[in-house]
Amino acid sequence: MARAPRPTANKPRLRALPGRESEAENTLAYARGVLEAEARAIVGVQLGESFLKALGLLRECQGQAVVTGMGKAGLIGQKLSATLASTGIRSFFLHPAEAVHGDLGRVGRGDVIVALSNSGSTEELVRLLPSFRRLGTPIIALTGGPESPLARGADVVLDIGRIEEACPMGLVPTASTATLHAVGDALAMTLLRSRTFGTEEYALLHPGGKLGRSVQRVFEVMRTGPANPVVRDTAKLSEVLGVMTKTPGRPGATNVVDRQGRLVGIFTDGDLRRLVEQGRTDFTIPVREVMGRKPRCVSPETLVLTAAAQMRDVKVDQLPVVDAEGRAVGLLDIQDLLAARFL
Repeated sequence: MARAPRPTANKPRLRALPGRESEAENTLAYARGVLEAEARAIVGVQLGESFLKALGLLRECQGQAVVTGMGKAGLIGQKLSATLASTGIRSFFLHPAEAVHGDLGRVGRGDVIVALSNSGSTEELVRLLPSFRRLGTPIIALTGGPESPLARGADVVLDIGRIEEACPMGLVPTASTATLHAVGDALAMTLLRSRTFGTEEYALLHPGGKLGRSVQRVFEVMRTGPANPVVRDTAKLSEVLGVMTKTPGRPGATNVVDRQGRLVGIFTDGDLRRLVEQGRTDFTIPVREVMGRKPRCVSPETLVLTAAAQMRDVKVDQLPVVDAEGRAVGLLDIQDLLAARFL
């Protein structure tokens, strides 16, 4: 990576404001200067052949991406490792100080090291280089010191340039860590773009998140097997109520099927209440005489969010789930959707 040209100073500049302007306005002006300094540092990075080589090493990695760094750079490294892992690249963060006390055993042949250090001279990191070499693991260095010990010991150097921190003292890692963060994201996202990895794969790694829920299918949450209440259309109403009561989870409905197991109707608690209100309390009649005919239903592959929206629109608490042949293979119950936070 070619070294980036830098402005003479990245320190935020406090704009001179008229004497009667408030201290709050001066403070905000200074804060904006911090943002501008960090932005200048990021956009000044020059990506080139070394970036492509780093991508190649990570793309061809047969083991894990081992990210390491000390202090603030280490915290950025932890985020990079988490981003890689969340997008399907096996990765873990190796703390340099713990590595020399046994954690180096986590690293194996086939891994790729990604080391972050603005100075490139971090003692705890540099002393790991001989061990990485003995293990035969390629090293990618993200650093602002292209002639540093870390850079000299690396296979690929991503030079972020010499950066002045956005700090009144010029000491607190700010612009440098923002740049390390941004270059790490550029690596991870460019690597993601080059692979077959879509929202469904991403959701598999985030089952508890909003995205995970957004791509879940009905078959993952529907009631099936013993929990799926099913009765024949010839069953007496008393038998139907028994099935609804004895089914695990006590759903407020049951699928009604014909002799071939195809869905022909649904009977719900609401249907029962309406019968009682009308004085129709003969429980020996077949359910087909009082069931809801042609109920709305969904397939097992339907997105749960789509099914939930349908339940809201038609104001029902259950939806039968049918396969391609129209067989009742499950029941989607509003209580399960509420528990899984789809509603």
